[in-house]
Amino acid sequence: MGRGLATALLATSLLLVAAATIADNVVDGAADEPLVRAEIHPEDRLSAALAAMRDGRYAVATQRLAQLLSIEPNFRLAQLLYAQALALRSGGRVDPPPANEDDPRLGALLAEYRNRSDALRALPAPGLVPSLLMKLSDQIGNVLVVDLGKGRAYLIDNNGSGQYVVRNLYAGIGRNGYGKRNAGDLRTPVGIYRVTGWMDDDQLPTLYGAGALPLSYPNSWDRSLGRTGSGIWLHGVPTDTYVRAPRSSEGCVTFSNNDLLSLRSQLRVDSTPVILAEQLDWVPAAQLDAEREPLLKAIEDWRSQGEITLSDLSLFAYPGESGLVLAQFVQNQTGDNLASGARTDQYWRRQDDGAWKIVREMNR
Repeated sequence: MGRGLATALLATSLLLVAAATIADNVVDGAADEPLVRAEIHPEDRLSAALAAMRDGRYAVATQRLAQLLSIEPNFRLAQLLYAQALALRSGGRVDPPPANEDDPRLGALLAEYRNRSDALRALPAPGLVPSLLMKLSDQIGNVLVVDLGKGRAYLIDNNGSGQYVVRNLYAGIGRNGYGKRNAGDLRTPVGIYRVTGWMDDDQLPTLYGAGALPLSYPNSWDRSLGRTGSGIWLHGVPTDTYVRAPRSSEGCVTFSNNDLLSLRSQLRVDSTPVILAEQLDWVPAAQLDAEREPLLKAIEDWRSQGEITLSDLSLFAYPGESGLVLAQFVQNQTGDNLASGARTDQYWRRQDDGAWKIVREMNR
C-alpha cells in the first residue's frame, strides 16, 4: 500500500465522521444481538474498533485493530483505519483531503467504508425477516439473501421455530452495479437462483481466491425476458487482500475467502435458494401470513382441478418484479402427463383485480 494512499485516507475526515455515527447496535454490547456469532468475525472486530473510535477511546481502537490485523493482515481498510487511530491517539490533526485527490484505490476504500458503515447502521432487528421469504418448505435448511444495494449477504437458517439470520457478511458485486440484462454488461443479476456445484481454487485463476460456487443464471425467468450471459458465481478474492472493492467484479458476488469457504459448507447444491435482490424489506414474520393466504388459495384451486398433490412448497416474492411470486414444489400426478416427483418452478402474477394467475411453469 503506497504512502500517498495511506496519507490521503488518514487525512480524510469522512472516516472519522462516519465512525462517530455508527449505531449503538455495534458497540461493545453487540454480543447480545443474534447477528453476532459465538466466534469473533473480522467484521465484528472492525465494528468494535469503530465504536471505540466513536467514543474517543483511541488506545482501545488501535488495540482492536492490531488484533484484527494479526488475524487478517491483508485487510486494507483496517490497515488504514489503524493508521488513523494511531494519529488520533497521538493528537494528530485530521485535515481535509487534497482537492485533486483522484487515486482510484482511495475511492475504492472509501466506497467500501461507506458500504460497511451504512449497512451496520441498518442491521435488521431481531424477529424481522426479508419480505421476499413468503414461505419456506421444511426441507430448506437455509437461504442466502444478498442485498445488492447495500453489499451485504445474510445467511438465514430455517427451522421449526422460525427463520434467523446467522451470518451477516460483506459482499462485492459487479462493477456496473446490478440488474444484469446482457452478456458482458458487468452487472450482477437480480433473481432467485441455486448453487450448481463447487470449483476448487486449483481449477481457477488467482483472481477467484479460495474457489467458486456457480449459480444457475440465467434461470427460466431470465430466459423468458431474453437475458443473456453466464458464469455468475459466488467466489473468493486474491490471497493478497481480505475483500475486493464494493463494485469490482464482472457480475459475480465476491466474499472474503474464509466467508466463501464457510458458505460452501452450508449451502446445498441444487437445493439452497440464493436470492439476489436490489434491496431488502425486513418485516415481522407474522406479517407474511396474511400476504400469502390469497396465493395459497389460488394454488389450492389450481391443484384441485387435476389429480395433483404438492409437497415441499416454498413461496418467494420475486426481486425486481412487481406482484410476481415464484412457487417451488414437488409435484405428483397420477396421470401420464407428468412424472411423479417432478420439481417444479411455477411463476404467479397478481392481476389488477387482485386475482393470481400462472404466467410461467417449468420442471427443474
